[in-house]
Parts: sequence; structure tokens; C-alpha cells
Amino acid sequence: MKKFFYVFTGIFLVMPLFLKGINENKVQKSYYEFNARAQKIVAQMTLDEKISQLHGIQNDTAFRIVPGIPRLGIPPLTVCNGPAGLGPAGYGHQGKATALSSPISLAATWDMQAAYDYGKVAGEESLLLGNIFLESPDVNIARTPHGGRTFESFGEDPFLTSRMGVGEIKGIQSCGIIANVKHYVANNQESDRFKINEIIDERTLREIYLPAFRAAVKDGHVGSVMAAYNKVNGIFCSENKFLLTDILRKEWKFNGFITSDFGAVHSTIPAARGGLDVEMPTGIYFGNALKQAVQSGELPISLLNEKLIRRYSTMMRFGVWKTPQQGTIPVMKDAAIAAKIGEEGVVLLKNQHNLLPLNVHATHSIALIGPFAGEAMTGGGGSSHVEPILTVSPMEGIQKLAGANVSIQVNDGTDIDKAVAIAKKADVTILMLGDRQTEGRDHPITLSGNQNELAEAILNADPQAIVVLKTGGPVLMPWIAKASALLEAWYPGEEDGNVVASVLFGVVNPSGKLPITFPQKDSDLPTQTVEQYPGVNGTVHYSEGIFVGYRWYDAKQIKPLFPFGYGLSYTTFTYKDLTISKPEHNSVTVGFTVTNTGKRTGAEVAQLYLGMPSTPAIPQPPLQLKGFKRVNLSPGQSVHVSITLNAHDLSYWDTTSHSWKIMPGAYNVSAAASSSDIRLKGDFRIQ
Repeated sequence: MKKFFYVFTGIFLVMPLFLKGINENKVQKSYYEFNARAQKIVAQMTLDEKISQLHGIQNDTAFRIVPGIPRLGIPPLTVCNGPAGLGPAGYGHQGKATALSSPISLAATWDMQAAYDYGKVAGEESLLLGNIFLESPDVNIARTPHGGRTFESFGEDPFLTSRMGVGEIKGIQSCGIIANVKHYVANNQESDRFKINEIIDERTLREIYLPAFRAAVKDGHVGSVMAAYNKVNGIFCSENKFLLTDILRKEWKFNGFITSDFGAVHSTIPAARGGLDVEMPTGIYFGNALKQAVQSGELPISLLNEKLIRRYSTMMRFGVWKTPQQGTIPVMKDAAIAAKIGEEGVVLLKNQHNLLPLNVHATHSIALIGPFAGEAMTGGGGSSHVEPILTVSPMEGIQKLAGANVSIQVNDGTDIDKAVAIAKKADVTILMLGDRQTEGRDHPITLSGNQNELAEAILNADPQAIVVLKTGGPVLMPWIAKASALLEAWYPGEEDGNVVASVLFGVVNPSGKLPITFPQKDSDLPTQTVEQYPGVNGTVHYSEGIFVGYRWYDAKQIKPLFPFGYGLSYTTFTYKDLTISKPEHNSVTVGFTVTNTGKRTGAEVAQLYLGMPSTPAIPQPPLQLKGFKRVNLSPGQSVHVSITLNAHDLSYWDTTSHSWKIMPGAYNVSAAASSSDIRLKGDFRIQ
């Protein structure tokens, strides 16, 4: 009987692996079938045809496109940008689209379903306009909030960025369009971005800057990767064999294709040998220069064949070997999805005296003041810009919920005295401040123009004024002590007015959590020297190591203005009953109960942090995010949250063996409402 039990148990344990093997065999079979089909096509191509397929073109009628070859049935590769919806695309493949809330806003939802929906909207709309390749998501880590593209990625934490990136990739690729995760790797500043040399130690690269790309490949099964502009440890990313071939292809088993960022290629032979497959937007190095390298014998034709087979087989696997049939964007359907995601991303930072939500019945007049109180803030600048198919201004959204009988006076705040006079006469003052981040330049995190002076004056005149921030990341707030109610709305997208009004009037209970730390002052940032940022003589030293974002603040015991993971609600939540399983096979399951103890239905993002064994040789931050769960609860409702930590979650990168290792010792577990709001503590040991 005992023998039978062991046999039965063995079968039970092996069965999932057996079934997984069957699924993997199917995937492998289809991979080989498409590979064989692609090989046959490549075998029929002339050298000139092969060269034409390894770079994009740009002329009066074509841009962001690798042209097809009709005689062989090879379709064009139509490329569009997409971190915040369908952005710039090739001629005939672009147009107005749904301007989604900024990716940093999506990250603030901590919701993988929202990330999937976000990607699906962007993917479907791109496909409807004839594109088959979407340059999204951007999973670069916000090393400094000064980075010009902070708004375009998912914040400072590699775990959160990984999960949101995977969710978006799955949403994009569910439509039958190839996602292009970018910018590989460590494209963390716009200052000198075309040539900056980033000196990053091995452990920091592995634990902070590579995890989101690893997840994109292993969990998201992304079809394409974009090589970044910058150098990493002296070598441009577009020709970095260690990054493109050794890690991406050999270690992670990536079987898609690699494109360059636009103008990021600096060589022909090193880039070709390093692993780059497609040069964009044109063929400066992968055009005639590549042809000559083959004809002279410096590069084998087989290398070109491999690049083409990779791209063609990927296109076949994704079902985009045929030009997609164009259609009409479902404007209102996608607008509703955009609004819901934008609302989820709004973070309530302060709410003293329960000023929010606003009482519609007690409000007769509203002063809507500030430079961001007029038009909708649809997104940041640069290649992620979406031409919105519609917009909802702040006044339109507020008027719709406040009712036609409520008078609203809008003032941009240029004349502070006039703005103050308007605020004094109104029942409610809403002050909208913000910034305008853009690709191509970094920025100060001080609000521009007279915004700080305007905030001081308005808050002095009306201490109950509600401040709404529309920023792409953290900003300094010298007036914060005077503010009683504060919302971070990020760049809400085309639905700006509806998104913000829904939260202000309580139609939506805010549930966003910060994906990035807000510092009290600039000097608190991890990048303490010019050598660290923006660099000296074209070189940046990542000498803060793994201590990025909240890891830095916690380790140095610096109190931030608002911590990572922070966000209030119109209801309250309690945590209790922490359980930690006995570690088995380097796996641990943590459980606890979250209860809505308030009077409103709301969502809480329960966060799990781990304090790993630390030594002088291998220092660890006090806390690292290793899991989270977003739960929706009605008043009085409880839910059991269970999060399993696997071997990779418990590992650090060992620079001696160049591999992931688990350190023996005590591991501290924290169930938390933010990185600074620990509700439950426990620990376990690994021998």
C-alpha cells in the first residue's frame, strides 16, 4: 500500500510537468514548421532582396516600414509607436487614436488586467490602421525622476515593471500584432542618450535593469526587442553581443527578432555579428555597407539568412504574414476602457478632514484654476504622442457630474491675484498643476513657471482648495504642508475630464498606488553626484548599485515626501492573520487577510516585501517588492491573499559564479499597504 502511495504521488507530481511538456512540444513543433517555411522563402531571395529586408526606408511615400517583396509573398513590416496608444506610424498607417493615460499611470493601478486591456486597445487600434508591429511597452527603470521619459515607463521597481510589462505585452499580442519591448537596456536618461556610456556592475544590471526584459521574454513571450541608443560598459546596445546574443538569445532562449531604436546603429559588422536583425529607420549601416561586407567575405551570407528567418518565422507565428485588413476604431468602446484605466491609476495623496469626495448637493460654484485646468492633458511628448480621437476637458468632465446648475469659472493662473479673487468667491477651488515631459530631454522636478507661487497663494486664500497634479512623475511641493487634499492624476489621456471628475466626486473610489517615490528635495535622490547623473565626459557611473528608488531611501533612512506603493482611499483596510509556509524546494507561500473596514466599496493593493539576508560583501536593501495583489472589497468584506515566492524571488545575482544564488539565513516578510506602511511582519529561514 505504501509503495502504491509513492507511485501514485509520483504520477500526480509528474503529471503537470508531463502536460507542460506536451504544450511546449506543440509550441516547439509550430516554431520548427514556421522556421522551415521561412528558410524556403529566404533560399529564393537574391542578395539585394535580403539587404532590402534588413532595414527600414524613408521617402515621400514610406516611413516606419520595411517594404515587402511581392514576388515571394513577403509582406511589409509596418511599424508604429505605442507606449500610450497608437503613436507615430508609417504613411497610410497612422491617424487619430485613443490617447490612453500615461504608462506611469497604468503602473499606478498595480493591475495586470488593466495592463492587458491597455495593451489590447493599443494593439487593436494599431492593427485597424494597418500596422503589424507595435513599439511597446517601455520597461526601462526610472533611475532618476529627472528622466524625460519617466511618464512612458512603469516606475522604479523591477518587479512591478516586470508584471505590468508582461500584462501589456499579452494584451498587445492577443490581437495578432507583434509587441516590441524597449529600450534594451538601461535607457534611463535623455541627456546624451545617443552616446552616453553607462558603467553598470554585473549584479545591478541583473537585479535592477534586466528583470523586466527577462520577464517580457520568458513570461510575456514577446515577439521583438528594441536595442537602445546608449552604451552599456563601453559598447553600444545595438552591437552588444553580450546583451543581444549571450543573454537574450542563448540564456533567455529568445526566438524573436531584434530591431534598433531609430538611429541607434553605429556599425555594420559589429552590429551584424552582435545580434541585431533590423536597422531602423533606414539602412545607413545595414544597406550598401552590409552588402559590401558580404561580398568581400567579411560577413557570411548565412548570418543574413538567420536574421531573415528569425523575423519571417516570428511574423508567421503571430499571424501577420498577410497584410491586415484595415477597419474603423471603436471610439466610444475604447474611450470607456481608457477612462476606467485612468481612474484606477489616480492616486489620492492627501485627504485631511475628508474633503474628498466632493458633495454635489453642497456645491454651487467651482473655481477651476491653473495651467492644466483648461485643455485635456492627453500625454507626454515625443514618439509616444498620440493624436487623440476625442478629448474631454476638465471643465466638461466636472460639469457633467456637478450638474448644469453649478457654475464653473476657469482661470489659467497666469494672473495670480485674479485667480485668488475667483477662488475666494467659489464654494470649491480645484487647482490643477502639472508638467510636460517629453522624449529628447530630461527635466527639473520643480513645477515650471509660477505654479509654486500660484499654489501658495491659492492655499493661503482657501486652505480647503483641492490640488490635482497632472505630472509624468514626481515633483517637488514646497507648499505641501498647506494642502489638505491632493490627487496625482498623471497624464490622464483623452478622458482627462471624466477621469479626474469621477474621483473628485466619489463616483470612483481612488485606488492607485505610487510606482515611484516622491522625494522631499532633489538632494535626497539616489543619484548624488554628477558622475552618477547626468554624467561627466559622456560617462555615467551607476555607483548607487541596486539601491534605486525606495531601496535607497530605506537603506539611507531618508524620509520621502510620499513613499513607493503609497495611496489613500475613501475607505479603510486592515490586514491580519499572517501565515508563512515552511520553505520547501526554495518556495514559500505567504498568506494574510485584508478587510474593508470602511463604508465604501474600494480596491486595495496589498504588497509583499522581502528583507533578504545581507552581508558586507552582498548588501541588501531592507525591503524588496516580491509580490502584490489588487483586491476589490465591499464594506465589511474580507479576502484571503496568498502569494507564493519561488526560487528566483529568493535569489540574488552572484558575481563569482555569474548565476542566481540563494543566501542561507533569515528572510523578513512584510505585508504592507506601502513600502513605508508595514501592516504585518514575519520571517522564515533557509538553511
